[in-house]
Amino acid sequence: MSTTPRHETLVHAFRHWQTSTPEAVYLTQPFPDGRVVDYSWREVSDQVRRMAAYLQSLNLPDKSPIALVGKNSAHWIMTDLAIWLAGHVSVPLYPTINAETARHVFEHSEAKLLFVGKLDGINDTWDDFKHGIPENMPRIALPMSPLSDADQWDTIVADTEPLAEIPLPAPDDLATIVYTSGSTGQPKGVMHSFATMIAVVSGMQTQFDIGANERMLSYLPLAHVAERAAVEANSLYFGFRVYFADKLETFQQDLKRARPTIFFSVPRLWTKFYQGVQQKIPLSRQRLLFKLPVVSGLVKRKLLAELGLDHVRFAITGSAPLAPDIIKWYREIGLELLDGYAMSENFAYSHFSRPGQVRIGYVGQSAPGVETRIDGATGEVLVKSPCQMLGYHKQPEKTAEDMTVDGFFKTGDMGEVDAAGRLKITGRVKELFKTSKGKYVAPAPIENRLNNHPDIEICCVTGVEQPQPYALVMLAEESQAEQQNGTLDHDRLDAEFRQLLEQINATLEHHEQLAFLVVVKEAWSMEEGFLTPTMKIKRNKIEARYEPQTDDWFAMKQPVIWA
Repeated sequence: MSTTPRHETLVHAFRHWQTSTPEAVYLTQPFPDGRVVDYSWREVSDQVRRMAAYLQSLNLPDKSPIALVGKNSAHWIMTDLAIWLAGHVSVPLYPTINAETARHVFEHSEAKLLFVGKLDGINDTWDDFKHGIPENMPRIALPMSPLSDADQWDTIVADTEPLAEIPLPAPDDLATIVYTSGSTGQPKGVMHSFATMIAVVSGMQTQFDIGANERMLSYLPLAHVAERAAVEANSLYFGFRVYFADKLETFQQDLKRARPTIFFSVPRLWTKFYQGVQQKIPLSRQRLLFKLPVVSGLVKRKLLAELGLDHVRFAITGSAPLAPDIIKWYREIGLELLDGYAMSENFAYSHFSRPGQVRIGYVGQSAPGVETRIDGATGEVLVKSPCQMLGYHKQPEKTAEDMTVDGFFKTGDMGEVDAAGRLKITGRVKELFKTSKGKYVAPAPIENRLNNHPDIEICCVTGVEQPQPYALVMLAEESQAEQQNGTLDHDRLDAEFRQLLEQINATLEHHEQLAFLVVVKEAWSMEEGFLTPTMKIKRNKIEARYEPQTDDWFAMKQPVIWA
């Protein structure tokens, strides 16, 4: 078992590692010019203490909210630490939010300063986001920032003496305000203390025996609690090494550099890995090779090595269900994908699968210290976690509304629990809609099955007050590009979608069966308000956009409609 010392807060943990293992590499950052820079605990501590000293010199009010936007980078974590050491509260923003949402967050949080990190207008919304920054907002540019007319991190660090000591916060102090992705209106500011941020690591240590020799690749948004809990909190607590990805084109190279021992991803990437392998070695050939005793092991190890996952001890998936066939394929080559389920309000600490106890379609058992119950009247999943939020910033009424009188958080998800204590999410309480026949439909489970098709990026099942529900489908990025340049195999895809519709409808109650699929031409984007920064659909926006065409679609009486 790991002998990692106990720490009161992540700042206490940071002080421990920079003192006990100062020359060990903590963060590894690739740069666009091809450089790869390792930052030791000593180097990270030096830069963080210098920036913290500079922030203190600004004489901002104690515990001032300070905003941070940027893609994942070594300096993102350094900035978070510097904000804490200076006695302030970090407010991370997604690098994919639009200007309107950014303005709301700045105003609602009352942020006093903004750090702008790695952004380039590619796979982020910087070109729009920048218009949401208040004109009088002081700004500091991190390395790889697009800002040239702001104070630069490297210059400040070079010109500022470091704090002599690392100030230690109290566990109950407010550490961060995390704004939810806002799928139904403006995002809410979830307040977390240093105590709730560090509570996540105890369960990880208990279940997975994590230690200082782990390696992780950080590429999912650090502004989201899942990545912040999995990577930032755990690496600071256990002292392990974190690698970063440069860009999409170098992702495989960055992953192979890291050779992670713990890898956390989302279904879309697990699916792309799977598809990439199938293109090189067809599934039929794999099955033949897997039947050969000696060859089988060699091939499976080579496949994992080619993916950069040959050192993975624990592979975690979350945010949405993954197709059972893909889960089984990973298991066959030696990688058991463990599901996770949680929310911003409990700092991503709620449920996860145990090795050897995975049940496909279930998100796992309650994490150590977590209590779960199902509301008898609504079927809603209620959770009480040691990582429970302090509440919503400036919204005490909303906080009270989302909590039970005995301290359970109302997740908004419906679920059921099996005999082994594994939770299955069956839908969203507030997303249920009624057809004109008076029957209720839960769209999420149907959407999850549609989203498993490789040519579907995301979809929306709707049909409020219609005879039957139907699905709006946005093509995957590659298929969208083929559609635009005229190379899309329309007939193949039309036939596949007809078959998919038949397969899914065969498993549904009659009132749930989809009348048709509509393949939309336009790309749903965050800038246009159709998607949240975490790529969840804004159902009300999408429904309002296409509702005027619904009657015409029903009149066409076709299983697949290309809008």
